[in-house]
Amino acid sequence: MTDIVNRGRGPEIAGTRITVFNVLDYYLDGWQQTAIAATLRLSSRQVRAALDYVKAHEAEIMEQYRKILSRIEKGNPPEILAKQRDTHARFTAMKRKLARKRRRPEKLHEGNSRRQ
Repeated sequence: MTDIVNRGRGPEIAGTRITVFNVLDYYLDGWQQTAIAATLRLSSRQVRAALDYVKAHEAEIMEQYRKILSRIEKGNPPEILAKQRDTHARFTAMKRKLARKRRRPEKLHEGNSRRQ
């Protein structure tokens, strides 16, 4: 049987970073077990283990799930938004720099000549 472990992010499928909440999202949207497995690149047995875990701990899992959804609905706190803006600005600057590098004609090495 596939183990469900908790490494601090909530119960997840052993050997993956996929939580039972990830599986639960799809399940509650009406997805079939095989479709969930294919989408998350899991075996059907792993998906079944996650759903069995949810069923065995239903009250606790659903309470945690409601909290997760509430937190998502509220959005990120200001300090996270600031980090996202900073990261995006640095990424954009790096992309521009690389694009400028690609547009520059390559310099010929000394001693090499163009063939005609």
